[in-house]
Amino acid sequence: MADDPILRLRGVHTHIGPYHILHGVDLDVPRGGVTMLLGRNGAGKTTTLRTIMGLWRAGQGSVHFDGRDITRLATPAIAQAGIAYVPENMSVFSDLTVAENMRLAARSGAIDEQRLDWVFRMFPALKIFWHQRAGVLSGGQKQMLSVARAIIEPRQLLIVDEPTKGLAPSIIQNMISVFCELKQTAVSILLVEQNFHMARSVGDTVAVMDDGRVVHAGTMADLAGDEALQQRLLGLSLAAHQ
Repeated sequence: MADDPILRLRGVHTHIGPYHILHGVDLDVPRGGVTMLLGRNGAGKTTTLRTIMGLWRAGQGSVHFDGRDITRLATPAIAQAGIAYVPENMSVFSDLTVAENMRLAARSGAIDEQRLDWVFRMFPALKIFWHQRAGVLSGGQKQMLSVARAIIEPRQLLIVDEPTKGLAPSIIQNMISVFCELKQTAVSILLVEQNFHMARSVGDTVAVMDDGRVVHAGTMADLAGDEALQQRLLGLSLAAHQ
């Protein structure tokens, strides 16, 4: 993995109530490109993301972002440090318009028009519904808005949890195009995804979790080309999930 990762977790343990979910997670996210975080359901992927963001606290271990220890920082301070987080539940304000949702995501309160045009090129539906309440959007459009909110201002790291969950194939293809374009910018991306066509299409590096630990780390290309490794780590073949 990278010698100077933008994000580094070492020996991270997380408890949720009486449950010990993460059991010493070691994870490096290189600067630039997309790191896929894969694993079976219940492996600890979402808990890892929420621990990075300070939504759940690491009981042991450390989280470093851009060389800074953020393990004990509050969530707003972690976001201010340059990390944007898109949870899997399509986090939008349904009673506000698309425009109001986007303005709230801009830390200054004012949206850079050039960057907004760039977002509209990736998500043209948001321009169409700009003055409509977010609650009237379809599930796919809400997911577009969730991602758009996270990238309306430049960030160093974008963390996204299952952006294609429940989406139609045409919208999944749109998401693939979006993340391929984001890869051309300065942002680094940590992406949890169950759609393996998406994972193979956009992933550069990969970490696989099982039972609260990272059990494999390497390149996405190597994992995509090794069916025996896929079966051992994930219990399935990527070729069966086009």
